[in-house]
Amino acid sequence: MTVSTALLAAAVAVVVVMLATWLLSLPLRNASIVDITWGLGFVVVAWSVRLQGDTNTGRQWLLVALTTIWGLRLAGYLFWRNHGEPEDYRYRAMRKRWGDRFPIISLLTVFTLQGVLMWIVSLPVQLGQVSDTPDVGVLAYVGVALWVVGITFETVGDAQLARFKSDPANEGRVLDTGLWRYTRHPNYFGDCCVWWGIALVAAESGTGAWGIIGAVVMTVLLLRVSGVALLEKSLRKRKPDYQAYVERTSAFVPLPPKRR
Repeated sequence: MTVSTALLAAAVAVVVVMLATWLLSLPLRNASIVDITWGLGFVVVAWSVRLQGDTNTGRQWLLVALTTIWGLRLAGYLFWRNHGEPEDYRYRAMRKRWGDRFPIISLLTVFTLQGVLMWIVSLPVQLGQVSDTPDVGVLAYVGVALWVVGITFETVGDAQLARFKSDPANEGRVLDTGLWRYTRHPNYFGDCCVWWGIALVAAESGTGAWGIIGAVVMTVLLLRVSGVALLEKSLRKRKPDYQAYVERTSAFVPLPPKRR
């Protein structure tokens, strides 16, 4: 399998997934389902590229496995969390602003944009599967270890937050125990580690080193665009104790809390 074959297979997979999700969102009148598709889309990309391959190297299957576990966990969690909930406030605001033009606007600004980002972020999964990849080595083991740290932070952090929110007595309060004592966003930190881990596995192949671009883009998204920056702005408005939490707790990388 050549680089162009891998890139094209991934692009076709992204177009199919996002177009299908957009079409489904129209009768449901809920563009929020794109959040669930985000994780599933990476799984489809990984397998689409794998099925184009003419070899069965350990690295190819390792990248597919790491991506599949991450994507299915994320999609399953978001489906459980959002099932039965109304459309995200951001999309409701867009729907109100654009009226009858919302379907085409959402296709261009929501589904197409996320599809492009999905294709870029998944570059290590694509390029790490080309036919000239050598056997799995030390760098790949380091990548897997980092991936394990990331998936653990994501899973445990999400579970702790879900348990905290399930208690009505915690309404309006800030979770500052467990992993959330050491970082304000353990799930985003975990997401970052997962994709840098995948990037390291791919980078060992040479061609796959270009996939580091995907890990960089994911990190920027998590820190500056749709992750930490966006959520912090909302939390500061909704939770009066959040500022004190900010002052003593690391924003991203887990660190011991500061003493007051």
